[in-house]
Amino acid sequence: MTQPSPSAAESENVTFGEVAPLRIDHVGIAVPDLDEAVRFYAETFGMRCVHEETNEEQGVREAMLAVGDGAGPRLQLLAPARPDSAIAKFLDRSGPGLQQLAYTVADVEATSAALRARGLRLLYDTPRRGTAGSRINFVHPKDAGGVLVELVEPA
Repeated sequence: MTQPSPSAAESENVTFGEVAPLRIDHVGIAVPDLDEAVRFYAETFGMRCVHEETNEEQGVREAMLAVGDGAGPRLQLLAPARPDSAIAKFLDRSGPGLQQLAYTVADVEATSAALRARGLRLLYDTPRRGTAGSRINFVHPKDAGGVLVELVEPA
């Protein structure tokens, strides 16, 4: 007996090729003052800072906050380290708030290539250094429903 073919709706819900996010990695929030924001999230929501660094290449100070038991996605706070950084420009244009949604991927280069093959624009030709030595790239928000999507390959 042959198996029935999947319906169009079923076939649209499968992952194709190299585009296979493993999980939500983090949600990025742009803030004008990193120390003040870390303090706010700790005192108000009980989150704890598990990583902090300055990424000179990106011109950003950042902190990763653990939510709940810390096993799930992180909250990333991003503050400008210099006035010409992308985060400084975001704050000037939009003010503080949600800046990005990041997915963990196994291979950022393969995922980027597969998304380009589907007609999406990525911000970088090759991956750049992200938090804690990860490799990252971004899908242009105009190609992702207005959301800046970050692809993160952990170090």
